[in-house]
This record gives sequence, C-alpha cells and structure tokens, in this order.
Amino acid sequence: MKTKFINEEIKYIGSQLSPHWIYKNFGIQGDAIVAFMGECKVDLSEMVDIEDVINKEPIYSKYMLSFISEQFGIGLVEGVLRQRLLMCIIKELLEEKGVFVKRNGDDLLVEGGKLTVSIATTSLTSVLIHTGINILSEGAPIKVSGLTSELGITDIKTFATEVMQRYADELDDIILASAKVRGVYE
Repeated sequence: MKTKFINEEIKYIGSQLSPHWIYKNFGIQGDAIVAFMGECKVDLSEMVDIEDVINKEPIYSKYMLSFISEQFGIGLVEGVLRQRLLMCIIKELLEEKGVFVKRNGDDLLVEGGKLTVSIATTSLTSVLIHTGINILSEGAPIKVSGLTSELGITDIKTFATEVMQRYADELDDIILASAKVRGVYE
C-alpha cells in the first residue's frame, strides 16, 4: 500500500470519497492511503452514512486531519474490517502518547468527546475509507475532542505519517502471514 501526506490544505466535503480520487489528484495508482488537513463540512447530500442522513446529522469540523484510502480486490465487509484496523492503529498510537482512548466501533472518543468520524463504502472498482480526526474542537455541533486543542499533539504531519505507515505495514504483514501457511484438509 502506498502512502502520502499532502501538504496543501484541502476542505473535505465528502466528494473526495470517490473512485480513483487519489490517482486522479496525486498520481498514486493502486491501493493507497493519503492524509491531509483542512476544514471538514459534509452536507447531508454528500453523506454515504445513511444513518447520519436519517438522523439529519451532517459533519463539521473547523480543522481536521483526514485520511482517505482506496483499496482494490476486496469486498465491503473486508473493507469495514480494514477501516476498524485503521481505527485501532490510531487508538494504539494515541495510547502510546499517554492518551486514554475509548473505541466504539469505528468511533474514537476521548474524555467523552468524539475524536473521529469514519466511514467505509464501495465503488464499482474498490473500497473507499474516510477517517477524520478533529485537530481543533471549537465550532463543532456536538461535544468533540481535538488532537491539538485537547490532546496537545501539535506535529500533525508526523502523527499522520506514522498512522499511515503502521497501517500499510500491518496490511502488508497480513498478506505475508496468509502466504506462509499450508492448507489443512480432511
């Protein structure tokens, strides 16, 4: 899996969660994960989480670290499993920094505030994952926590790069682990 931190700020509006967005915009073909920072404002018309649409809960963050991943050759259930793996990696890295993090499915919470948003979906050719981590908490419509505002993490690029590398390494290791065993038959 290829990784890239994008230095330019990008406002995440939901339309970036589309097939080949990474390839078309950054020239990275195949399985990839990219990260960038910027405002996040996803209106109900762009939401892929039907539960949030039904509950009329658009997403807003004044400043968020976003990860977008596109992965080919897998189905939605495996995509959701990989999304949960990404959340566990983020949780693990934060806990190594002394932060207590509660995970509830694909949500991470710190001190009762929602730290993340995340969704996995499919396109005709791939599984797409978006995970956003609040950097700042002010201005959010619900109680949230932020990497900088509450957790004191200021080097967001280093944090994001570490998350992506751990995720890529873990997926590579899973493939290697599946290739080193012999099949067992009756």
